[in-house]
Amino acid sequence: MSAHSGQISIIYIAASEAIGLFVTGKTDIGKFRKENQDRFRLSMLSDDSAFAVVCDGMGGAASGGLASDISANAVYERIQLSFRSDMEPKSIKSLLLSSISAANTLVYNKSKASPENEGMGTTCVCAVIHNGLCCIASVGDSRAYILNESGITQITSDHTMVEYLHSKGLIDESEMKVHRMKNVITRAVGVDETVEADYFELDVHPGEYILICTDGLTNYVSDEVIFGTVYHQPLEQAATELVERANSLGGKDNITVVLAAM
Repeated sequence: MSAHSGQISIIYIAASEAIGLFVTGKTDIGKFRKENQDRFRLSMLSDDSAFAVVCDGMGGAASGGLASDISANAVYERIQLSFRSDMEPKSIKSLLLSSISAANTLVYNKSKASPENEGMGTTCVCAVIHNGLCCIASVGDSRAYILNESGITQITSDHTMVEYLHSKGLIDESEMKVHRMKNVITRAVGVDETVEADYFELDVHPGEYILICTDGLTNYVSDEVIFGTVYHQPLEQAATELVERANSLGGKDNITVVLAAM
């Protein structure tokens, strides 16, 4: 199932009376952009397994939207085709990483095929939740978080110049938010012939949430406000409110939110 600007996709599954898995997503063009270059796809893979991918395209004219569209569809189709309910974690890891690699090849080849698409690329965060385990692969500065009674924790690492400078101790957190290179991405799908995705694996428990989002949310809405909006709220309402908050606090970028509740 997929969604574009302003639409919501919702999936619910109960594997038993004691187990439920809810997934929802919302994307919005924002207040100033002429095109929504974000894409997301989500689906149930089995009774207790769900999948989602979020991409934020970059490139001139319509190229960013093309890159994110190709990437999201490629990852989605590969996961749908190859996932099995008896997969071990190491096999899910291999599937996620190979799916991003395949998407990278498609976007890169498309960018080389026509001058107007030269240099296009996209972020990509994809996740499989299966048997109480969340497996995540990531490229770029779209993010995944876990929310639970302890608060909100970022799972992924941003592939940005300011994150690199911060990791080297050259700037502090306050400088990251205003640095002139804060929007420079150091790794993206489709820009180079190959790409290396980060991989993360964590246990998830009833009452916890996974959030995957583009920087159209996190550039405007603080972690604390995200937590207060999502935790113990109905997923549809939470996704809608997050988008509304990002728009009310600036809305200068496309906004995409995918939420999963255990």
